[in-house]
Amino acid sequence: SAAVVGPGCGVGEKTKALALAALATSAVLDADALTSFRDDPEALFGRLTGNAVLTPHAGEFERLFPGVLAASENRIEAVRRAAETAGCTVLLKGPDTAIADPSGRAAVATNAPPYLATAGAGDVLSGMIAGLLAQGMGAFEAACAGAWLHGEAANAFGPGLIAEDLPEMLPQVLRKLYEG
Repeated sequence: SAAVVGPGCGVGEKTKALALAALATSAVLDADALTSFRDDPEALFGRLTGNAVLTPHAGEFERLFPGVLAASENRIEAVRRAAETAGCTVLLKGPDTAIADPSGRAAVATNAPPYLATAGAGDVLSGMIAGLLAQGMGAFEAACAGAWLHGEAANAFGPGLIAEDLPEMLPQVLRKLYEG
């Protein structure tokens, strides 16, 4: 009931078609799926719904929303404008991950340690968000919870983290939540 499209897909028409097909369900679009629409973001925006989450880093954000980040006073304003334009939840990755939905709701996850600046960590975040969507969580809530869990898993592991370590830390993070 949820899909992730982008990581490892390659940039091009096949990835665009796959991304558009995935929008029939709850979908997280990341990496190559986002870059595949750089020449025509409107082709993507016209098909997005409230069940979709875009998870760009700053470079991918600039490809889809040219000039928005630079023209905004802060990342929250930028991600709100992007979510309104796209018509779905947008999560702008970074040390202060900003998340917004088209209604203007916004949140910032500030618990991400520098250890997350490693190859594949964003792909794992996309998977975490899709897992929450598949369990029936709304897109904005799934993006917020996924970003927080992602940061906490990295904090629990500590230095030397590689992307594959993140899912292994989730049981520990969830146990702490249930105990607290």
